[in-house]
Amino acid sequence: MTRYVVAEVAEFPDKGIRRIEVAGRELCLIRLGDEFFALMDVCPHGGAKLSAGRLSGTVESEGPGDYRPCRTSEMLKCPWHGWEYDVRTGQSWSDPKSTRTRAYSAEAIAGGELAKGPYVADTVPVEVDGNYVVVNLPVSAAR
Repeated sequence: MTRYVVAEVAEFPDKGIRRIEVAGRELCLIRLGDEFFALMDVCPHGGAKLSAGRLSGTVESEGPGDYRPCRTSEMLKCPWHGWEYDVRTGQSWSDPKSTRTRAYSAEAIAGGELAKGPYVADTVPVEVDGNYVVVNLPVSAAR
């Protein structure tokens, strides 16, 4: 792995999203509290810059009228079509095959039982080293 200093921790706001370039690759860097996450700065669905998106969360429910926000700010929403990606894994929870308007049977299930979408945004390891945010790229990707 090749390590790159990409920001100072003190200069990066909580829930901040920043586009950075590392070794010729565009990345989307996100801060949530004391944790940092990096995704490739391209939506695998439509090609938009994920760094222009916004953070959102998910909702849990035990039934009608019971809605609890959870995983606040852990989902990055694409600015073009609203596809959402988990900042921790890059996993999409949207499915392009469901964009048509059709009637289907529906049931209420826990959020953890939902089927994952087919798209996964590439993630990049990030760490804090003293006062600096450091992105780790494989040697082959750094060229």
